[in-house]
Amino acid sequence: MSQRGLGSVQLSEEIKLKRLLLPLLLLLLLVTTALAAGKPVSDNFLADTIRQKLTADPVVKSSPIEVIVKDDAVTLRGAVEEDRQKSKAEKIAKKVNGGSSLDSNGA
Repeated sequence: MSQRGLGSVQLSEEIKLKRLLLPLLLLLLLVTTALAAGKPVSDNFLADTIRQKLTADPVVKSSPIEVIVKDDAVTLRGAVEEDRQKSKAEKIAKKVNGGSSLDSNGA
């Protein structure tokens, strides 16, 4: 067999291997993503995420709002200058928290 013939055989085997491994890799990625999506997030992660979103929002970023999360329940405390700041902070917290309980009487 010529040198050229061996190269095409190796290439053919590599393609077959890639065709076999690619679906397995995609399946593994799908399974790990599904498992990760089912895990609850920590209270610290929720609080940090809400704080980041509040700080990034132009309406509420100047308001000193404290974010407390315990057992997936979010509490917002602090003083706001306008009602729209409170409404926006509540909206952000609810969006991040996914509909769990929210207490914003202190904000």
